[in-house]
Amino acid sequence: MTTVVITQPMLFPWPGFFEQLALADIYVYLDDAQFSKGSFTNRVQVKVGDQTKWMTIPLAGGGTYKPIMDLDATPGDWRATHQLLLKQSLATASHAQDAIDILDRAYEQDKLCDTLIRSIELSADYIGIGTSRKITHSSELNIVGSSWKRVLDIVLGVGGTRYLTGHGAARYMDHEAFEANGVSVEYMDYSLTPWPQDGGAFTPYVSILDLIGRTGRDANQFLKPRTVHWREFLAKQTP
Repeated sequence: MTTVVITQPMLFPWPGFFEQLALADIYVYLDDAQFSKGSFTNRVQVKVGDQTKWMTIPLAGGGTYKPIMDLDATPGDWRATHQLLLKQSLATASHAQDAIDILDRAYEQDKLCDTLIRSIELSADYIGIGTSRKITHSSELNIVGSSWKRVLDIVLGVGGTRYLTGHGAARYMDHEAFEANGVSVEYMDYSLTPWPQDGGAFTPYVSILDLIGRTGRDANQFLKPRTVHWREFLAKQTP
């Protein structure tokens, strides 16, 4: 099977995303998708003590009605603000500097979309996952359409036979249509494996930089990728 993962570019996403990425033979950045306000495209949570705080890249014009690849960040010192927030978050972490270095390198990009993609690729390289996957961008594929039909066409267009997705897709997917076209659909079964954190209850829903900063090169030991077939996944969602 050739496993395809398709997601929008995101800012240093949570470790569960990297469990998904680790299983991809082909990874497609959905960079021409329209930006959705309140999404994780330009923001992610970090843990500071017993609180979580948002690390957000402010968007010119609010990013309204623009595809992700055309987004622009506002001028200002948000890079320095993010670095300070990350330093506060990882004040006692033994590998904090590694996480800060990754942040700084990602923020060397001029285009915002490149920054988002770089934040993922640098983190993946550091923890040693997905080094053999093929990477492409939806804007380069010339495949039009919307919703699940475009996703299916992209999977077929890149030669995929298995589509691996996050939980949100259950709201709009036509699973039978995928199977009729020779593509199996599986959902992530996120492990939510705890790693050492400071202050308060553990939360997995923070940036990958938290895992990197606290566990260093051992970060991949806390990622345990597994999936569930779509029929089993939907059965579990039914009350």
